[in-house]
Amino acid sequence: MARDYDYLFKLLIIGDSGVGKSSLLLRFADNTFSGSYITTIGVDFKIRTVEINGEKVKLQIWDTAGQERFRTITSTYYRGTHGVIVVYDVSSAESFVNVKRWLHEINQNCDDVCRILVGNKNDDPASKVVETNDAQKFAEQMGIRLFETSAKENINVEDLGEAVAMVLTDITKETRSSQASEIQ
Repeated sequence: MARDYDYLFKLLIIGDSGVGKSSLLLRFADNTFSGSYITTIGVDFKIRTVEINGEKVKLQIWDTAGQERFRTITSTYYRGTHGVIVVYDVSSAESFVNVKRWLHEINQNCDDVCRILVGNKNDDPASKVVETNDAQKFAEQMGIRLFETSAKENINVEDLGEAVAMVLTDITKETRSSQASEIQ
């Protein structure tokens, strides 16, 4: 049976409870948004295929529960992950402070993985407490890319998904190329 994609990547979405991880996933995978808030129990996942430079990239995106009581469940889902999206709420300083803990958890569970920082709920300037400049400086210090999104208003969600797919595709091509040159 022929594959309907050129690349397949597993992504994990992590972050504090209530930052909008499930909403980001629903917006990216199904282009829908629900204002009702239902806590993710354990893990959920969706698939979305995007086209990058004429190649089909299938993203299998795992949405994790942000609450501490589910930590032991979600740690097993790091296995085989190509990229991790760490989400915080731009209207919650606490969720931004906790990003360091989430990044530490990635380092504990993954060797070499693409990491992306996402400030979600960026649709109400009056409620924003995590300034873009501060988040950008932090992202640069950590060596990761920053996106500010709004799942509700569909701001930058598509760009985020496409950028992750492009970065992972480029990394895979570089790895394959270096492996091929080592064989020769």
